[in-house]
This record gives sequence, C-alpha cells and structure tokens, in this order.
Amino acid sequence: MSFIASQLFLYFFIISPFSYGAADTLALNQSLSGNQTLASLDGNFEMGFFKPGKSPNYYIGIWYKGVQTTTIVWVANRETPIHNRFSSILKIIDGNLVLLNESTTQIWSTNMSSSSTATHGTSLVLLDDGNLVLRYGSSSSPPIWQSFDHPTHTWLPGSKLGYNKRTDTKQVLTSWRNSEDPGMGLFSLEIDQNSKQLLIKWKSSIEYWTSGSWGDQDKLFGLVSEMGMDYINNYNYVDNANESYFTYSSSISRLIIDVTGQIKQLLWSDTNEPWDLVWAQPRGLCQVYGRCGEFGVCSDQFGACNCLANFEPRLQSEWDLGSFSGGCVRKTVLDCSDMTQKPVFISSYIEKRFILAFPHNEALPLDRLECRSSCLDDCNCNAYTFMSKICHHWNLEFMNSDMLFSNYSNPDMIYIKVSSSDHHKIKIKIKIGEGEKIGFCLGSVAISMVFVLGLICLIIHKRNRILVGKTAMEGRLVAFAYRDLQIATKKFSDKLGGGGFGSVFKGILRDSSIVAVKKLESVSQGDKQFRSEVSTIGMIQHVNLVRLCGFCAQGNNKLLVYDYMPNGSLNSHLFHEKEDTSLSWEKRYQIALGIAKGLLYLHEKCRDCIIHCDIKPENILLDADFCPKIADFGLAKLMGRDFSRVLTTMRGTRGYLAPEWILGSAVTAKADVFSYGMMLFELVHGKRNSQQSEDLSFTFFPSLAAKVVMNGGDILSLIDDRLHREASVEEVTKVLKLAYWCIQDEEDNRPSMSQVEHALEGFLDVNMPPIPQAVMFFLDESDVESNKWVPGCGWTQGKVNMGSDSSQSKDGVTHFLSLNS
Repeated sequence: MSFIASQLFLYFFIISPFSYGAADTLALNQSLSGNQTLASLDGNFEMGFFKPGKSPNYYIGIWYKGVQTTTIVWVANRETPIHNRFSSILKIIDGNLVLLNESTTQIWSTNMSSSSTATHGTSLVLLDDGNLVLRYGSSSSPPIWQSFDHPTHTWLPGSKLGYNKRTDTKQVLTSWRNSEDPGMGLFSLEIDQNSKQLLIKWKSSIEYWTSGSWGDQDKLFGLVSEMGMDYINNYNYVDNANESYFTYSSSISRLIIDVTGQIKQLLWSDTNEPWDLVWAQPRGLCQVYGRCGEFGVCSDQFGACNCLANFEPRLQSEWDLGSFSGGCVRKTVLDCSDMTQKPVFISSYIEKRFILAFPHNEALPLDRLECRSSCLDDCNCNAYTFMSKICHHWNLEFMNSDMLFSNYSNPDMIYIKVSSSDHHKIKIKIKIGEGEKIGFCLGSVAISMVFVLGLICLIIHKRNRILVGKTAMEGRLVAFAYRDLQIATKKFSDKLGGGGFGSVFKGILRDSSIVAVKKLESVSQGDKQFRSEVSTIGMIQHVNLVRLCGFCAQGNNKLLVYDYMPNGSLNSHLFHEKEDTSLSWEKRYQIALGIAKGLLYLHEKCRDCIIHCDIKPENILLDADFCPKIADFGLAKLMGRDFSRVLTTMRGTRGYLAPEWILGSAVTAKADVFSYGMMLFELVHGKRNSQQSEDLSFTFFPSLAAKVVMNGGDILSLIDDRLHREASVEEVTKVLKLAYWCIQDEEDNRPSMSQVEHALEGFLDVNMPPIPQAVMFFLDESDVESNKWVPGCGWTQGKVNMGSDSSQSKDGVTHFLSLNS
C-alpha cells in the first residue's frame, strides 16, 4: 500500500462534504447527480460535484478523498458552472462523457467522435492515480479519453506536461481566476519542447519565468535547483515520434499553477494537517508579470498589491479573494473632451527590469518636455518616462509597477496621468529607505513659487549627489557608474577584507541598502567580455551562494557589487583569539552542510559546471542567521590567465590546494572537494590546519586528529576549545571521516558533493577512509605500523583488510560510503 493510501486508510472516517459512497466506475446506463461520487479503489481520489468556497456555482471535479482540506486537482466545466447539482446529471451519451444542467442542456462534453457500435461497452473509471478514464470495451482497453490529457491547474504524479506531435496540442496548466472561481486564469505553465524547459506565461503570451533547459544526464532543470533536487519527486523527460513531455513520480506531492502566478510544489504528510509548501517559483511574488494588474503596485516581499495614488481596485471583491490581476482604475475618469479638466501627472519609482517588457513601450525621439507634452495631449497615453534620453509612452495599459527596487533592481521615475480635479488630494510621501516617492506637479504657478521650488529642487539635487544612484540595468544586474560606487564606499575607505582577486569595501546605496563592493585587480578582459561573464555569474542564484546584484566596467575599473553579509566571513569567527560563542557546534554542522549544498549547485545544478577553485573560510560569508554563502564563485574564469598567479600569492590558499593543482594536472570539481575537506578540519578545530609555534615546531591538525580517530581516542578533545566539549561525538566523527575522504590523493577516490550532502543529512553512512599521503607524512612510523590504519585501506582490527572494501577503483568512494538503511 502506498504512503498516501495508508494514511488515508487511517483516516477513513473523515468524509468529504460531497461524498455519497460510490464505486470507481460509471457504466453506460448510469449517471452521477447530487451528492453521488466515484471513488478510486484505493481511496485516494474522489469525483463528483463540488462548490468552491462561498461561490453559488457547482462544478464537476476530482479531489483527494481523505485530505481534511478539500483539495481539487481537476475540473471539467471550468467555464460553464451549474447552480443546482441535484437537477444536473453527468452521464455517458453516444460514447462521450456529458454534463447536462438543470435545463438538460449539454454544457460540457469530452467531444470524442465515435461510432454507434463502439459505444455499447463505454465506461468511465476513476483510477488510483487520479486519472479519469473513458474506455470502450473491457478494463484492459486503452483509454479513448483521459483527464491526464486535459489538466487544469494541477500536475499530478504520473501525468504528462508536454506536446503531442500528432495533434499539435500541448498539455498546459492554467491557474484558477481566484480561490472561488476555477475558470481559466491569466497564468499558465507549459513545455517548450525545442529547448526542453518549462515556461510560465501571462495570458499565454508573455513569458516571465523559465526553469532552464533540462539536463538528460543529471535529470535537472538548469535554472531551478529545487526541481529535481528534493527527495520527494523524480522528474523525467520523454521524447519520441509521437510526443515529448515531462513527468514525475511521487505519492505524496502535487504541483500547481497558483492564482498568484507562481508554480508551487506541495507536500502532504498527515490527514490532520494542511499541505506544506516545499518550494515556489518565481520566488518573489513581485516577479510575477501582471501580479497587481493595471495601475497596481507590488509593494513588499510578500507580494502585497496596492493601487497608485488616486486609483482604486477595479473589482474589490476579487482583491478580497487574493486575485489582484484585475488591477486598478482612476477614481475620477479622464474626460479628454473637457479642457477645463486637463489631466496632470503624479510620479512614482518603478522597477526598471519590467520596462523593457511592457507591450506599449515604443521609444520616441523627443526631448523631456516634448515627451511630457505629447503624453498630456494624447488621450490614450496613460504614463510616460524619460530614461537615457529616450521618451517612452504607455498607451492603454500600465502594469508591473514595483516598489521593491532597493532589493534587486534599478529604479527610475515614471509619471502617471490622473484627473486634475484630484491633484489636491495627492500627498507627498518620501521614504528613501522603503523606496517610495509619490509627488505631484502643479499646472501653472506664480513666478515666485517657481523660484522657490527651483531652489528646493537644487538643494535636493545636491543632497542626492552624495548618495549613490543606480545608473542602468543589464539583464538582472545593475550597471553602476564608477563615481557612484566611489561615493557609496566613501572613496573605498571602509575595507571589509581582501585577497588575490581584490579588496572588498562596505558601501551604502541611495536607498540605504548596504552592499559589499569588490574591487577586482589584474582583470585583463575588455569591457564587453567582462560584462558577458558577469551577466552569466548574475544568473546563478542559490540560498548558499552570495548574490551578485551589480557591477561596474569602466576602463580599468572592474568592480562587483554583492549583497552585504552582516556576520562577515567564516574565518573571522574561527581564527581570532577572542572568545566567540556565536558558532556553536550545531551552527558549524549546518554551515558544513550549507557549503556542501552550495558547491553541489555549482558543480551539478548549473547549466555548465562551475569549479570555484578557491574554497576557504575567507570565501564563506555568513548572513544575519549564520546561513553560509559561498563568495567569489565564477571569478576563476573571470580572472583568466592571471588566476594561477592569484592562487600562488594568496595568503593561506596553499593550504587548501589539491595535489593536482601543484602537479599541474587538469583541474576538475574534485579540486573543490579537496579544499572543502581541508576546511572541515578547521571548522572542527577552530584553528588553521597548519601552525608553527614560537619554538619553530610545526603541527598539522589532520595528522594529529588521525591519531585520535584511528586509535578510538577522545574525539571531543579535537574540537575548538571555545565549544567546551559541547558537541555530538557521532557528528564530529562523521565530519572528520568525511574530511579525510575529501582530501584523498587521487581525485577519483574523493566523494562528489552530492555524496557529501547525503552523508551530512544522514542518508549515507561514512566508513573509515584510507590515509592520504599528506596526512601520513606527518605521522610517526609507529602510528602507521600499528596495523590500526593502513595507507590505501579501510579500518582494520589487528590486521590489514585486503578485501573488496579496501580496493581502489575509479569509483573507489563507493566502497567507503554506504547507504544508510
């Protein structure tokens, strides 16, 4: 019995409000009406009439039978509801499944062509996977129609999302209009069979999110780490002469296109609990195209929608249901024929990344005053902006205004037309930290007022000059002017750290957001190539990677702008001598796991494998919650030929270099694994691996730790003294064994970062590793000859174990990492 089936069995006494008790099959001479339902044999799914929320309408749908919160997965008559389910009938007529309303009018049908001889044995069956199947003949006959070919807003495990090459049709998920109307909404999820990726579209035309191309080898989408990485689902792509499609297998989850415009993966674990959200894309609701509709403003990280000043919701009832796509309308309608009511403009910041996507955004060869006047005189012009000496008009619709520019975008001022009768109601609000400015322009004023206003503007202009602005956008990144970053960093005076790539300085932008500005050194690339490489880095986003939000490329000045990490770098917590209680063992373990996940994403989840080449505590930054974020990824390629010089001159980096670096061999992702292993020792010990004392004696911690590990000594004696022995012996032992595996001499014997992640999460047991040459070099001969730990072999008891577990092969790590049963 499947997991969900067993859970449903335990909860058999909870009955859906639409349940009447029924079999799984509707025969040719039977019908469905009122409270009658079909139920799949294992009790997972039920089909019948349902009413969403407080709506007066009824629909034919399929839902999870035993989940306390009614969860609809498919709807038949999305656009044609009924009002009386007891007077309406679902039955098979002429080989088709048909819904007749109160007037016995056909309002929905499967619309399959059929012959009269083929319809005698027609039956409808609700299968255990939630698929509703119409068949001619016996139960072994292939379906002539199935709901899996006509999904609504839910993608169930086992169903297809794809393209039928024979009929030139797609299986597309389409959102509900709102929580009480399952009709066709504005957002859809579909497959692009040419590039093998998933797309979310607005009104089936404007694409605003993509999963990235599917990788046939790693079974992952290029731009979405969540899809395929989780333990819940197993995605697969099929392409043959008849069709191409994605499918996934799971018994406890579902994927939907929500009314918010996001796709969501939901997990169900208990009958008494609601569905748990596993992940959602796009991550930010304000990234959904048309989220707040015409003249709406997306104003916080939760995607809250508001109307612009002197606008109000078009349909308040829809806003109350969480559907904002209807947008806003002016409180006072513009009358172009009434010259006494000539409109005026209000101004607001918007997010510039959407401007290039506006459907009515034609560039006009006008100066600033002409741009304003032409929009004022054009009855169809709703708004204008003047950016980079180019005039842009928005005719008929204005959408995607976004106040979140301080986090990830480059703002500009846009001017929205309103009735002059409302101008006295508009209040000036200036909140630089929140990124919101709403002002007003007066039609005609006295000359003295013009002088006063001009003087005020001059003062404000001078004030703003001391604060950095964002000058342009390139893809998802902000292209800063060098002078702006000079101002933000107080001429690069507040230094946070430095290394071979360059120094890092703290900066404060005009919206009061804090950033870290890296001033690169020895970059030989031209501006065009530099911008291209930086744009690629900007596309890489993961919770354990520092986000690149902008750059500067002006001649020899090459700078990168990152999110600021308030807790600094990992080395600042590990290696200073002051008492630091902020890094408990639990946090250190989570830091090790987070770094592993970040490296796994770089190595296996990106479109192209990214080798960091310089993993060390200085390049691990900690946010406010001590979540680790890898910095400087992608810079190895950016630095080009100068990178080898950087590695040999960077202080401390030599202690993390894999043997292949020193030998001049080709470097793979396993070089990062080696560096990660060396860093694990330092996470445990709280000191550098290599240390020289005042008497010039040299100690190498991995060798000292080996003596304790191989002799079954006091493991907690190895941890940082500041932890006061407060740590899990099992976890410390696991981390140390993993560290030895990661620094194996042969890269083929090192684990992948996915194996490291699984081991830290408890899905793999870690056996005793062979002793690396670097560790053995600092061991006494007595330690090696004790037959406790032998080079090239696993853990032994009094004698050398030369069995299969000690063999060294291409995938040697599999002999020492075993599945945790």
